[in-house]
Amino acid sequence: MPVIPGEQAIATILKHDNKTTSYKIALLRAINDVVLMYPDVARQGQPVAVPLSRLAELWVAYYWPFADAQQPIYQGARAIRDEATRNDVAFRPALTNLRAEWQQLVRLTPQPADGFFLLTEMRTPRRRATYSPALQQAYRQTVAATAKAIQMPIKYAGPGHWSVFDAPARYDQLPPAVLPLPGTQPQDTCVVVPASLWEAFHRLSLYVEALCLHEWCMFTEGVTQDNDRQAARGEVYTLLTARPDNRRPLSWERNQVDILLHENHHFTCPWTQKRLTQPQHYDLDHLLPLAVYPVNELWNLLPVDREFNQHTKRDKVPDAKRLTAAEPLLAAAYSTYHQSPALQKAVREDAALRFSGLSTDHTFAAMLASRAVRFIDDVAAARYVQRF
Repeated sequence: MPVIPGEQAIATILKHDNKTTSYKIALLRAINDVVLMYPDVARQGQPVAVPLSRLAELWVAYYWPFADAQQPIYQGARAIRDEATRNDVAFRPALTNLRAEWQQLVRLTPQPADGFFLLTEMRTPRRRATYSPALQQAYRQTVAATAKAIQMPIKYAGPGHWSVFDAPARYDQLPPAVLPLPGTQPQDTCVVVPASLWEAFHRLSLYVEALCLHEWCMFTEGVTQDNDRQAARGEVYTLLTARPDNRRPLSWERNQVDILLHENHHFTCPWTQKRLTQPQHYDLDHLLPLAVYPVNELWNLLPVDREFNQHTKRDKVPDAKRLTAAEPLLAAAYSTYHQSPALQKAVREDAALRFSGLSTDHTFAAMLASRAVRFIDDVAAARYVQRF
């Protein structure tokens, strides 16, 4: 397969490829989001294997607000075959069923960001285990159906067939030079993102996201909905950019930290260097705010000075200098987590979802702090997040 320069491939797919559904736009947005989640992979200069299931999880979140059973927003024409109307997207029945299972469980007002919230819950083992077997099964079925659908835009992206990507294959059948995302299993079916394309996404992350959103809004506005209704681009944009608030109170994590404090372990705020010895002294803060990075992985959750968090940090990210200075305090906090068997297990599980090659010995906390600081700075720089 001849190599197409990364920027050219992205522009061609978004601006010039024929589109009968929003699949190609969703594919590029998902790859862009994966690159943002793993910015350090770009430094390797090698092609990257991305499990189709990882892209499918993001698609579930993207398409979630369009799968309202009462008022669906269609993502392409609905062909009539054998006197039956076919779905605009192949996984719509599975996603609609998942939404129904979710709504039956939570019994709250539906939110367009529920798909992103559920994604983060299902990615974290201890949180996934709190949900019913029926919901977990519905989620697995939806991800599987979506992963199957993703193979279509992979094949037809760019001019002709397989011109940008090779056919997906099991990871254990790929060449040794291909780097896997952390957590990739040998049996996972993966799409290989060429190094030049991965690096282009890394350089142009914010631009690619904005262009994907624009093209997706324009595409959906042109799709005929039920009763000849039009989905206005502003409405579509709101749905596509919805992100969850911190609706889950982090009770388990706070309880575990409180136990450590009562056992005379302490934490030091990485931003103010204030010693935190009592439950009322701290907030359990997202180092990367939910608005930027909507996950509750434990490496991203640290006790910090409550007053500073609520009045200064808020949704901002430390600047590079402050992050570097805070690295030893992050390492100390991760070491303190290891004083609790439950937190030790959780932080190691959660770190493995995000970072590869972490040691399992006494250097784990320092290595995780180094990787976390670099990750936070990379994401903040790529997204032009306000710093303090």
